[in-house]
Amino acid sequence: MKSYSVRDLVQIALVAAIYVVLTVTPPLNAISYGAYQFRISEMLNFLAFYNPKYIIAVTLGCMIANFFSFGMIDVIVGGGSTLVFVSLGVLLLSRFKGQEIFGGLWDKSHFYFSFFFAASMFTVALELTIISGVPFLLTWFTTAVGELASLLVGAALIKQIARSIDLTK
Repeated sequence: MKSYSVRDLVQIALVAAIYVVLTVTPPLNAISYGAYQFRISEMLNFLAFYNPKYIIAVTLGCMIANFFSFGMIDVIVGGGSTLVFVSLGVLLLSRFKGQEIFGGLWDKSHFYFSFFFAASMFTVALELTIISGVPFLLTWFTTAVGELASLLVGAALIKQIARSIDLTK
């Protein structure tokens, strides 16, 4: 296991805290949970493409934020899903990093990841179906569309931030 410096731990904690604030703070909390969600905080997933330590940060942030919805079940399902699918996305799609598409609006790895991660919303849909009795396919569709929209906006934004700030450190 990699050892982290104090600086790394502070950056992980800050990103996790930002994720929580962007998820649970009113009025953002109204669109962050349930069958119809648009989590602005999900844009932070792209930080993992710059440095893998941020996989820990977004996973912790997601777990803490999910505690405020369905409690421990959402902490486990949502946090586990974030850990698995962000890790897999970075592993599978990093080879496209640095390739721009649509006139430089998106990095190809981020664009592909947006669709990949949106498809992973079946875990959220399954959880909501079991807990709340909502229809699985409709919930998968609505959570995936919200996730895709959030990620595409976030991908463009993080790409611009990365031009000014070295996110690899």
